Amino acid sequence: MSRVLVVGAGLTGSVCACLLRREMASKVHIVVWDKARGPGGRMSTSRHSDSSCQSADLGAQYITATPGYTHTHHSVYSELLSLGLLQSFDSIIEGQKLSDGSRNYMTPRGTSSVVRHFLSESGADLVCERHVTSLYRRGASWEVETKLGDRERFDVVVLTMPVPQILQLQGDVGNVLSVQQQQQLDGVVYSSRFAVALFFPPDVVFSFSWSARYVDGSIIRYVAADSRKRNADVPGLGPSLVVHTSVSFGLENLEKDKEEVQALILEELYKLLPELPQPVGVKCQKWRYSQVLTSVPDCPGHMTILDRPLLVCAGDAFSHSNFDGCVASARSVVAALKAAL
Repeated sequence: MSRVLVVGAGLTGSVCACLLRREMASKVHIVVWDKARGPGGRMSTSRHSDSSCQSADLGAQYITATPGYTHTHHSVYSELLSLGLLQSFDSIIEGQKLSDGSRNYMTPRGTSSVVRHFLSESGADLVCERHVTSLYRRGASWEVETKLGDRERFDVVVLTMPVPQILQLQGDVGNVLSVQQQQQLDGVVYSSRFAVALFFPPDVVFSFSWSARYVDGSIIRYVAADSRKRNADVPGLGPSLVVHTSVSFGLENLEKDKEEVQALILEELYKLLPELPQPVGVKCQKWRYSQVLTSVPDCPGHMTILDRPLLVCAGDAFSHSNFDGCVASARSVVAALKAAL
């Protein structure tokens, strides 16, 4: 039985682990490591310490499925819809232009619930706060080292974190990359942005009618009444609101103190929504690697760095920067592992 390490407990990593369990259960022992305190990656759902407040999605907001992906990923959508983890998003999104045949879906329990579902189905050994820093080639296996100095060996390693973090890995990764692979990975470009979640007391009712709204502003690009978006507005629980900044603002303020940036965003928000009441809590998230602007050429789904021992890179940088791109990448990784193992 091959020991497989998936680095990154985001959408690509969780779907990859789930499909490996379903298609290769007798051949692999699956381990998932993530440097964060919990799974989700950019499908992140945040909760306020006050249990009377609704949660809020700080990363991905909703899923837009094109007709092509609805067909090719039918089993994934059917599974999530049947479990109530995905529902049709039919409320108002001001400023969104949907292409013909595309459809929006939202996650009633938060976007992280989708990742948690796939991880649960995978039966993988999930370990959070395990920050991988180095990979060393040791004969037929990889020795993986963490920031705390722990070392463990695996037969297969799948890297699903953002490409710049892959390129920062120490050890033998740089030695086994071909010149072409290095150039392709160097060419990947991400946008950066900030997200702010505001949590309100139970007596607050938003005066506007929309669930989400795109804004043509230099600071704020998107605002969502997050609990309303997820049909989660219930008596006794305070609503939540989420703000995403523009890419240009994110890039300009990326290295600034988060509290300073948060103040700028909130100031702009209250200009946009002057009747908005004061929240009981605020959380600011910096997404250094938000969406992929330039992916690996030809979107191969994954990149095999070395065949023996097997080292594979995956994620939306190798496909498309959306839900279906992550699923497509995970499926391509599993196909590669089935062929190799």
